[in-house]
Amino acid sequence: MSYLVVLIVNDPDRVAQVLEKWESLGIYGITILESSGHGKIKRAGLLENLPIITSLENLLEMQEIHHRTLFSVVEKEELVDQMAETAQAVIGDLNEEHTGFFFVVPVLKAIGLQHRSNNG
Repeated sequence: MSYLVVLIVNDPDRVAQVLEKWESLGIYGITILESSGHGKIKRAGLLENLPIITSLENLLEMQEIHHRTLFSVVEKEELVDQMAETAQAVIGDLNEEHTGFFFVVPVLKAIGLQHRSNNG
């Protein structure tokens, strides 16, 4: 079975180190998105001042309230556990506030999942 691993990292400065650790586990297919949570936008006072027509991208460019969301599909449950451990070694205990959020979803079907060796 394959697993979709999602890690939301609150501190974007820690992402490069997480990626490095995941690559050391043999994980290379990682998608990275800029993101922000509703709570962070609300705490920044942006919900009350939202223009009628705007994009989330423009909103986030105006305010430095970014997170990074990392996605990867892996085929072994052991890798999922290793990914969680290494992520927490970098960003801290995910049970603590303002560190991040990690979750896993089973993947019923994956087409185009590339297999890559450490050499290539």
